[in-house]
Amino acid sequence: MSSYFDERNEKTLSRIDRLLDELPEFARQFNVGISMRTMPLTRLGYLRDIRVFCDYLTRKKFRDKQIVDLTLADLEELSPTDIEAFIDYLSSYTVDGKKHSCKEHAKERKVSSLRAMFKYFYKKEKLSSDIMTKVDTPKIHAKPIIRLDVNEVVDLLDEAETGENLPGRQKNFHKATAVRDEAMLSLFLGTGIRISECVGLNRNDIRFDDNSFVVTRKGGNTTILYFSEEVADALRRYIDWLDNEILEQTPFGRRVSDRDALFISNKGGRITPRAVEMMVKKYAKVITPFKKITPHKLRSTYGTNLYHETHDIFVVADVLGHKDVNTTRKHYAAMSDDIRRDVVNKVKLRDKSDINIDPDGEDLD
Repeated sequence: MSSYFDERNEKTLSRIDRLLDELPEFARQFNVGISMRTMPLTRLGYLRDIRVFCDYLTRKKFRDKQIVDLTLADLEELSPTDIEAFIDYLSSYTVDGKKHSCKEHAKERKVSSLRAMFKYFYKKEKLSSDIMTKVDTPKIHAKPIIRLDVNEVVDLLDEAETGENLPGRQKNFHKATAVRDEAMLSLFLGTGIRISECVGLNRNDIRFDDNSFVVTRKGGNTTILYFSEEVADALRRYIDWLDNEILEQTPFGRRVSDRDALFISNKGGRITPRAVEMMVKKYAKVITPFKKITPHKLRSTYGTNLYHETHDIFVVADVLGHKDVNTTRKHYAAMSDDIRRDVVNKVKLRDKSDINIDPDGEDLD
């Protein structure tokens, strides 16, 4: 695994340690129990959700206790109705003086975290029952698929290259990052990689002899992906620019501090996910202001285009790195919409070419 992911895991583990100091002992047991089969980021997400749940319990169910004082015996007292009340509570709640409001997907994630915890302790025979099996998952309404159309892909890459439609201040800085931005956008749109996978790339991960690169997927596994000659051209231009223009310092005068990273920030270090998000937003806002385009939407664009070319959802799932093909069905759903639109005129109600009509209007058949 590259140093970027090692460093990210170290920072995440530090956050987990600090969070565990605020949680009951059973949270620490749960964290250790699932550590062999989950990544630190997954465990951090679980623990954050469990903290919200424990805070709720001390407010509504066990008012005489602090969060750290909760025990498995307290969990044993809970009923499915208590969990349903918690789900309802998530619509509007306060933690550490900050107000929060969970939508459908956020509620679903928190319920998923509780399912994992209760299942773990029931399996270890530390709880007599798993009450989460009696709790329904919050209903999720499908969101519309947002992706770039073919002409919008062209416009986005053109804007990254020229910057001619950017507002004043952004246009002034455009020359300093244009080659990098075009290379990143080409890689997103030409391979469908995730933002973390893009940020984590090192220069030595790229091979031009067969147009391939090594990528670290969610879960820590590495795989080899391939890119087109068009993407290769954009990457070559960027790497040549790196070697010639910022061997010692960035165009902003900052010293390059991470010479292993493929994509460098204006400050000279490895570019951050936040900076990538802002870069995509900057160009997308110009070419398609009514669509909220993010790096993940570029991934959806690639997935949809790949399905359009292959008509094989399993190929799309493999290339995108989805462990479950059901995750990929959102791309299939988007393509289904295109197919429904395209077939409108395929079925003829009255195909006059098949009817032999004489000059007087009579059907001769």
